[in-house]
Amino acid sequence: MAVRRLSVALALLCGLVAGVAASSAEDRAIVLATTTATQESGLLDYLLPMFREKTGIEVTVIARRADEVLEGARRGEVDVVLMHARPQEEKFVADGFAVKRFDVMYNDYVLIGPKSDPAGVKGKDIATALKAIEGKGAPFVTRGDRSGTHAAELALWIVAGIDIARTKGAWYREAKQDMASALDAARTANAYVLSDRGSWIAFRDRGDLDIVVEGDKRLLNQYGVMLVNTAKFPNVKKELGQDFVDWLISPDGQAAIAGYKVDGQQLFFPNADKSGG
Repeated sequence: MAVRRLSVALALLCGLVAGVAASSAEDRAIVLATTTATQESGLLDYLLPMFREKTGIEVTVIARRADEVLEGARRGEVDVVLMHARPQEEKFVADGFAVKRFDVMYNDYVLIGPKSDPAGVKGKDIATALKAIEGKGAPFVTRGDRSGTHAAELALWIVAGIDIARTKGAWYREAKQDMASALDAARTANAYVLSDRGSWIAFRDRGDLDIVVEGDKRLLNQYGVMLVNTAKFPNVKKELGQDFVDWLISPDGQAAIAGYKVDGQQLFFPNADKSGG
């Protein structure tokens, strides 16, 4: 009987220790909301193990399109936001859902198109290229999904002086999916598409597609990071989330970002603004 009581006690003790360990692990974890382009590039799979090794903090990633990232953050469902839609990010801060926004890194958008270049846009600036595509009715695939890339594309049509909602025809095709799916749709249709450079580099089955426009300063793609405001959502893990923000914009985090390459090509370029803005 004494042996049995001892066994039960040991089992209860083991269960208690396991429970404490699980609770401790959960306490050392945060939820990061980010855009699909960040996740699809493979960057986070590269960065997060480094952060975990340095801090012991686990990061659960929720990758969504830009509007969904902010919707979830506005409900207090995540601790940190990392995305590339600056006007929306600045409104998020202005509305009090974050106290500060920090620049983290940038890459750029590129216009992808068939190597045959039916609209004759190769080497042009982005506004001239979009005017030519619209003028010739050349096939163009849009993400059409309210993502950061979709928002950037719509802004570029405005820069080109085109009301795309009014002038679009059968040539303007909505993918309503992530960047990889939009690129695949462009490959299948032999169409033009706007992509962030990281997603393009990571995209393998390119078919007849290639970069036709790049280097225009209006194609800059800036990423920012924000800690969700604990004054609105006390459940947000302020200290752990801030640890992640601080690491991303630290020399170590910035060096890690610069070190991520695919096929020898650097996908993101660190440019942390540590003052916030």
